[in-house]
Amino acid sequence: VSNDGRREILGVDTGPTEAETFWKGFLRSLADRGLRGVKLVIADDHKGLRAAASKVFHATQQRCRIHWMRNALAYVSTKQRAAVTAMIKTIFAQETAQEAHKQWQTVADALRDRAPKLAEMMDGSREDVLAYTAFPKEHWPQISSTNPLERLNGEIKRRSDVVGIFPNDAAIVRLVGALMLEQQDEWAVARRYMTLESLATVGDNPLISLPGVAA
Repeated sequence: VSNDGRREILGVDTGPTEAETFWKGFLRSLADRGLRGVKLVIADDHKGLRAAASKVFHATQQRCRIHWMRNALAYVSTKQRAAVTAMIKTIFAQETAQEAHKQWQTVADALRDRAPKLAEMMDGSREDVLAYTAFPKEHWPQISSTNPLERLNGEIKRRSDVVGIFPNDAAIVRLVGALMLEQQDEWAVARRYMTLESLATVGDNPLISLPGVAA
């Protein structure tokens, strides 16, 4: 999301694995092309991407809370999942960062006896999962998970499944690159993803309002 509140595709590349080496090279290519001022990187728990992002951009990192929830529920039995889900959702329903952090601790403590491994997992992941709460509340739905990208990821998968086997990396980039260009065009004419007013509070170029009456 750029300073004007619109989403943009920054680059496309392929790699044999999601290891740190690949991600570091990709992110550095973006930086070499001029990408600066990255405030937040949102991803699921990809160790390679997280390590590379911290070294290249030094940005805050948000762990997708939807993926985190799925991982968390793996620590409890099927019978416990509905109750635990309801407890965890109370964290994300809080109105402020302070209240969310406080509720996180309350839920973790409540689970410590019956689900000690989950409580331990919560102790180690709170800062990553609640990183979004340090940003304007208007942005929370867009930055707390990778869900806003799921439709795009699904379309890439659908189109690539039709091809099945690609002869080389260049063929992959041609197909996915074409899809990205289509998406970029769609985003360019769509309504702003974030408002200029809310972005001004976190950007390096604050919004300047002119006086209604000249001095």
